[in-house]
Amino acid sequence: MAPASPTPEPLVPTRMPLPPTMPGSTPTASAAVSTGASATPRAATTVPPVHTATAVFPGTTATHQAMTTVTPLPTATTVTVHASRFTYQGRFRWGVGVAIGPISRYNIDPLRLGWYLDWRARADPPRPGGLEYVQMVRLKGGVLQPNAETLAAIARANPSSLWLVGNEPDVKWQDNVEPAAYARLYHQAYTAIKGADPTARVAIGGVSQPTPLRMRYLEAVLAAYREQFGAAMPVDVWNVHNFILREERGSWGVDIPPGLPDDRGILYEIDDSGNLEAFRRQIWDFRRWMAAQGYGGWPLIVSEYGIPMPEDYGFPLERVVAFLRGTFEFFLTAADPALGDPADDYRLVQRWCWYSLDDTTYPTGRLFDPQTGAMTAVGEGWVGMVAQWR
Repeated sequence: MAPASPTPEPLVPTRMPLPPTMPGSTPTASAAVSTGASATPRAATTVPPVHTATAVFPGTTATHQAMTTVTPLPTATTVTVHASRFTYQGRFRWGVGVAIGPISRYNIDPLRLGWYLDWRARADPPRPGGLEYVQMVRLKGGVLQPNAETLAAIARANPSSLWLVGNEPDVKWQDNVEPAAYARLYHQAYTAIKGADPTARVAIGGVSQPTPLRMRYLEAVLAAYREQFGAAMPVDVWNVHNFILREERGSWGVDIPPGLPDDRGILYEIDDSGNLEAFRRQIWDFRRWMAAQGYGGWPLIVSEYGIPMPEDYGFPLERVVAFLRGTFEFFLTAADPALGDPADDYRLVQRWCWYSLDDTTYPTGRLFDPQTGAMTAVGEGWVGMVAQWR
């Protein structure tokens, strides 16, 4: 996900008119109906339980066996949450994506943010209150944006920055990069950034969600890098998004990663966007995958997550705030000596970024109204949550 573009992303099922109300029936609000999928319409007045949604795992595709079983979640090592647990490398762990901005127009102090991104690379980004700005290289069209020379100049002007190379390269309406092309572009970006600033930290671009289908995409990236450059891919920080969206060619959700022949992955439904069990499972699965690829214990950030579905699809304020709180509690406490970062008490995730501060295309989780500049009810829920952490 990224700031709104002229062509809306088909992440959310399109709205279709409901049949006329029959005499004697109870009127319902407009519902969502999937185009090319079997999403169940949901009335605006329906508030489903947070934990009950279930993902559907298909049997087979034309050439690949899909997941048919769900691995039980492990029991996380208990971590006592002291005040120091809320910070990482001297800053609060949580950040936010700024879709419209500028960030300086909002009163962000009560959010107690540690960092933010706006899907760009900037030589002189706003840093209100000393907030960390995370740089991003875009890869649309198969070229570095900005180019390597500009990246080097920005890196020299911003030493020790965290860089994300690509935004959802696995999604065709985002950076849309096949694995071999991503490996080549990553090498170009990494070389330019590190050559200008050896202290820079470079992270792989976040896939939209760490499902088996998208981990196969990343495996193809790693294999292509080794084939092209004769070495393991140098990744300082691992990075992933953690949405919970449908994987089906031509449907709503995040479709199929470029270069993969599948027609289906996990067939999540609308309600799964707020499924905390699926949210946690995907992070555990990704940490296991990292270890299997030789990156066990590397720092991991979740540079984008949230609920893109509209409120009247079953996501009222109370549910969004409950999801927000549940994700923070998970990130702060989930740890495992065999999988987590040993420099961070073996936590699975070191930092995370909520979507978003102020979007208009996907407004459900925004913390501020970009038209008025006022904090939303979700923002107030955020403030109430972090205010207790002194």
